[in-house]
Amino acid sequence: MDADALISCGAMTLQFVAEYWRSIEKRPVVANVQPGYLRTLLPLEAPEQPESFSSIINDLESTIMPGVTNWHSPNFYAYFPTANSYPAICADILSGGIACIGFSWIASPSCTELEAIVMDWLAKAMGLPEFFLSTGNGGGIIQGTASEATIVALLAARSKIFNEKKAEDPTLTLGRLLDQLVVYCSDQAHSSIDKAALIVGCRLRKIASDSNCVMHGEQVQAAIAEDRAAGSIPFFIVATLGTTQTCAFDDLVSVGRVCEKEKLWMHIDAAYAGNAFICPEYRHLLNGIEYAESFDFNPHKWMLVNFDCSAMYLKDRTHFIDAFNVDPLYLKHAFQSSAPDYRHWQIPLGRRFRSLKLWFVLRTMGLDGLRAYIRKHIQLAKHFISLINQDNRFEIVFPAEAQLGLVCFRLKDGSNELNECLLKALNDDKRIYLVPSMVKQKYILRLAVCSWLTEEKHIEFAWNIITEVATKLLSK
Repeated sequence: MDADALISCGAMTLQFVAEYWRSIEKRPVVANVQPGYLRTLLPLEAPEQPESFSSIINDLESTIMPGVTNWHSPNFYAYFPTANSYPAICADILSGGIACIGFSWIASPSCTELEAIVMDWLAKAMGLPEFFLSTGNGGGIIQGTASEATIVALLAARSKIFNEKKAEDPTLTLGRLLDQLVVYCSDQAHSSIDKAALIVGCRLRKIASDSNCVMHGEQVQAAIAEDRAAGSIPFFIVATLGTTQTCAFDDLVSVGRVCEKEKLWMHIDAAYAGNAFICPEYRHLLNGIEYAESFDFNPHKWMLVNFDCSAMYLKDRTHFIDAFNVDPLYLKHAFQSSAPDYRHWQIPLGRRFRSLKLWFVLRTMGLDGLRAYIRKHIQLAKHFISLINQDNRFEIVFPAEAQLGLVCFRLKDGSNELNECLLKALNDDKRIYLVPSMVKQKYILRLAVCSWLTEEKHIEFAWNIITEVATKLLSK
């Protein structure tokens, strides 16, 4: 393929994406196929002879698109948002076209330097502490996901505690230490914390949250005291800002003070809600971040940057470099002491030019445009709440300290079984898509404003479907 072919094929691809955007509201929200559908539509073996690019594009609608769940449909309200925008898509094309592998500064200087710059831009826009800036001992790095960031932080914390304990006891082995290490998180924390502890090999203890799904320092302190008395070594805690189930915010101040007193590493997972901190009215939720060793949120959820782009900040990058520094001669270069090599801050070696997406979106939208986008989603969620409040059959449950773009609700006084039937009926109806959760033994429905196309009319459309389906269900 030469440059002229790229222009021709690229035009066909962009045309397809543009038409997809124009038609997405008319498409089914969830793919209406069964497992294995695609195997019946494609050949059993790869083609021996080349096929035209146009024929591949023409095959998309008949093969691939029927199996796509349309996350950017204005009728998609499941999980949390996944972001998208034309500047981010164009930047991804550039990343693929330039095709550098920026594991070190010398491997592509602009790939490394742009990442440090835009991560500093973001930190300043959110009002993060100065120790997270690249101009000090810390800095920011783009990881693939918040799950990946948790594993990286946990591995760095494990390395740190091992070095400290081995200095006290030179005979100590990592295996012996792992039997004693304890990780903490709220009982509302994301399942990725369980997976991280499983991978790293540490025991995970979940702290009971209060009736509003908030973890407090008092309960953390009691658990630490109990574990120390049993001979265990508490060393790491994940505090969540905006839990997946209800968007609850852990009490960072009280938890952070315990971490400072007990010398625990506090990692903050703000995958979804962290995006809102570019809006000054939500920055009070960051109170206590000064106690954190690491912090992560996903611009690919709510900041119009398409997947993958998880913004991780480190208070002291030396803990990560010490944990991940594998430095064969073929990777060394003359500028190692004066420029960051992000290969030492992550699990993989290779990395894509993901900072282009942030750079394009921040420049195209501006911080004001991004704030307006987030505030619009929050206002749409508030509009949905106002509709619920007009129907005494429903109730809002587990309202968050700060209302963002997620609303949790259920049939008032209805059993878990009845609410489960409502959710199933809504998704069987196929006009909108929601997912449920079980919180404090209560089955709830979650509506998350997800699409950049969503307007008030779509919220009202969703509410009309919910009330219509609920009326049919209750009449039975």
